[in-house]
Amino acid sequence: MTQDEIIEMAREAGLETQDGFSESVFYFAKLVAAREREACAKVCDEYAITHGMKGDDNNKAQGWMMMQCGAAIRARGQA
Repeated sequence: MTQDEIIEMAREAGLETQDGFSESVFYFAKLVAAREREACAKVCDEYAITHGMKGDDNNKAQGWMMMQCGAAIRARGQA
């Protein structure tokens, strides 16, 4: 999430003051984004464990791909 996107959402939420935005708004947005990324990555992990890691080779391939998706989602927080 870019700073411009955070500012746009903060304005939409009515968080802008006469002095602009508090640094805590940006910190909060980063915390929310990190929590949402982790929740999405866990959905991928759970799918891989419950559906993909058993059965035929196709299911195993799907499970591996879901694990990769979870890792890619988590990596977005590193950029």
